[in-house]
Amino acid sequence: MRRSRVRAVTPTSKCADPVALNLWHPLGAVVELAPGTVHETLLLEEPVSYGVSADGALHAWRTTPAMRAGAMFSPADIANPLPTTDQLGYLWTSLGTPPEEFFELPEFHEPDRHNVWAGSVGVHTSAPRAVENFLDMGHFPYVHSGYLGIEPHTEVKEYAVDVINRGREVLATECEFFQPLGALNADGGMLMGYVYRVPHPYCAILYKSSPIDESRMDAITIFCQPMNEVTTRAHMLLSMLDDVNDDRLLKAFQLLIFAQDKPILENQQPKRLPLGSTVETPVRSDKTSIAYRRWLSELGLTYCVIPADA
Repeated sequence: MRRSRVRAVTPTSKCADPVALNLWHPLGAVVELAPGTVHETLLLEEPVSYGVSADGALHAWRTTPAMRAGAMFSPADIANPLPTTDQLGYLWTSLGTPPEEFFELPEFHEPDRHNVWAGSVGVHTSAPRAVENFLDMGHFPYVHSGYLGIEPHTEVKEYAVDVINRGREVLATECEFFQPLGALNADGGMLMGYVYRVPHPYCAILYKSSPIDESRMDAITIFCQPMNEVTTRAHMLLSMLDDVNDDRLLKAFQLLIFAQDKPILENQQPKRLPLGSTVETPVRSDKTSIAYRRWLSELGLTYCVIPADA
């Protein structure tokens, strides 16, 4: 793990939410960054540049006219650096003062897994909307028919949801759903076991049954970068047990699934996630969503959401 502990200087920021400002946010997969090349993006409405210098160090800074995307840079060129860390193969930064601790994904470090950086996709919706969709089993038969679900297998069975790790994570367990092709290496339909973790307001991890080892689970993540309150870059990471398919095919399958979600997400209104219990009517299968919204309220998050008391 590489980490820069620069304390970010926060001038007048367009984002006034200290919770969002002090989070770590993903910008891009490290393996996809050409050394010395400037990359540009938006984070919390702020233009941010980032890259890996020739010596392998990670860098992020507020964008300046002197260094535009595609230009070459060296550390000496950076006037106002932001903190950075290399976690789970992604470069993360913060516009505030991020925590020392970072959530863990032990599966990422297991030597027999395919760790696949499965794309970064822009979506015209808020980061919490994208996370909530990722947590929703109820849409599988309708949005992902023939892959993650199929009619008439539409029932979401009872499952458990808790807030764990001293209030730092939402965890849903005992989830099961029949899937015709739940993984690229699955041999036909199977009842898939699911575990959902939300260790970060804008990130979620899905563990699901491995078709080749019933004692272990595949891990699929979505790391959402809030470009602004209604536009997100969804960064995806797979940590898979698969002795048949290469990384290219695993990535293509994940992008296919996300492409089915994208138009649904972009048509949801309001685009910011409402945290009040009276704005959208939940059903029994929405237990994880209810817990996630309540957890965001308890964290005091206001960016990308409609607070309960709004």
